[in-house]
Amino acid sequence: MIPQARVEAAIELLDQITKAVRDEGSAADRLISQYFKTRRYAGSKDRAAIRELVYRAIRHTGNCPANGRAAMVRLAYDDPELAALFDGSTRAPKPITPKEWAEAARLSEENTSLLPAWLAEKMAASDIDNAEQNALLGRAPLDIRINPHLIDLDTALESFPEGQPIPDLPHAIRLPEGSKVDQSPLWKAGAIEIQDAGSQWATFICQAKSGMNVLDLCAGAGGKTLALASDMLDDNADADLHLIACDTDRNRLSRLQPRAERAKLPPIEQRLLNPKEEEAALEDLTHRANLVLVDAPCSGSGTWRRNPEARWRLNPTRLQRVIDTQSHLLDVASQLVRPNGYLVYVVCSLLDDEGTDQIAAFLNRHPDWEVEKSEVPAGSLRGNGRRFTVLKDQTDGFFVSRLRYIGR
Repeated sequence: MIPQARVEAAIELLDQITKAVRDEGSAADRLISQYFKTRRYAGSKDRAAIRELVYRAIRHTGNCPANGRAAMVRLAYDDPELAALFDGSTRAPKPITPKEWAEAARLSEENTSLLPAWLAEKMAASDIDNAEQNALLGRAPLDIRINPHLIDLDTALESFPEGQPIPDLPHAIRLPEGSKVDQSPLWKAGAIEIQDAGSQWATFICQAKSGMNVLDLCAGAGGKTLALASDMLDDNADADLHLIACDTDRNRLSRLQPRAERAKLPPIEQRLLNPKEEEAALEDLTHRANLVLVDAPCSGSGTWRRNPEARWRLNPTRLQRVIDTQSHLLDVASQLVRPNGYLVYVVCSLLDDEGTDQIAAFLNRHPDWEVEKSEVPAGSLRGNGRRFTVLKDQTDGFFVSRLRYIGR
C-alpha cells in the first residue's frame, strides 16, 4: 500500500472507532482486528503502519472527534509529513480544507491536556498535573513477572537480554514495547506472566503468606490471583493453598485455572458471584479471611497508555456507576475479614474519587477499620493510600490502600 492509502485506511478505522464510542460498541483493538481480517491484501508492514496511525490519532485527540477524518487532520496539523499525504490522488484522502485546518489549529491552541476537559479538571483536582495527564497517553513498556518456583531472575534475563530488572521488585523485568513474550518458551512453560510493575506493587503490598486464608474478590482473569498464590507458596510448592478467586464474569474467571495449571500451581478455588448478591454466596466465609483483595472495577484512567480510546468512553455517569460499585464491594469485603486481618483495595485510577476519597467514605461507614501505611520504596502517599503514576514511578496509574480490621 502507498502511504496515502494507509492514511485513508486509518481514517476508515477511526470512523468505526468513533462510532463505536458513541454507540457503546466494540473496543478499538477488536475493530482493528476485524478490519484486517476482511482485507487480506494488507501486508504486515501495512497493518503495523495503519495501526500506528490510528493509535497516534486517538492519543493526540482529547475529546472524541466527530469522525475519523477530523481525528487524522488534528494529527496532521502537528505532522507536516502526514499533512502532505492529504493530496487527493488515487487512494489518498482529499486535501485538507481551510475550515478543517482552522478547527485543528483551534484545538491545538486550546487543549493543553490530551484528556476531555471534564477529566482534565478531575485529574487536576487530584493533583495530577498536565505532564502526568499527558503521560497517560504515551506508550507503555512491557513488564513481566517471573514465577520464582520455576525460574530465577538471572535465568529469565538470559532469555530476554534486552530486559532490565525493575528496582525493588524481586520478580519483575521490563521489556521493550512490542516484545513477543507469548511466543517465548518461558511463557509457554508458565515461568513468566505479563504484569505491569504497578500491579506487581499492589500484590506486594498485600503481603500474602503461607498459611493465610486469602480471597481475591474481583479476580477477573487471575493476574493478581496468580501472584498471590506464588507469594503464599513461598519456598514450599507443596503447601496447602487457602486461596479463593471470585468474580461476576464467567468468561474472565474461566481463564484462571488454565493459567494456574500452566504456572504449575495447585488448584485454586473459584466462585462465580451474582452482582449485588455477593454476601449470600460468601456467607460461609464471614470473618474468616486473613486477607481480602478488592481489585475493584474502575475508570481505568491509569491504563490509558494501553487503551487510549477508553477515555472517550468515560463520562460522569459511568464514573459514578463504578464509584458506587467500589463502595458496595468494600462493604462486602469488610464482612469477610477476621479481626486483625487485612483488606487491600486497588484501582488502576488516579482520580481521588476512586482512591483516597473512596477509602475516606469507607472509614466513615466502618469506624472499626484503620489504614495501615505501606512502607514500600515506590509510589507516593496519597491520603488514605499510596499512588503510583506514570512519570514518577514508570508504572501504570494505581491507587492502593491497605486496611486493618480492629473490630472484635
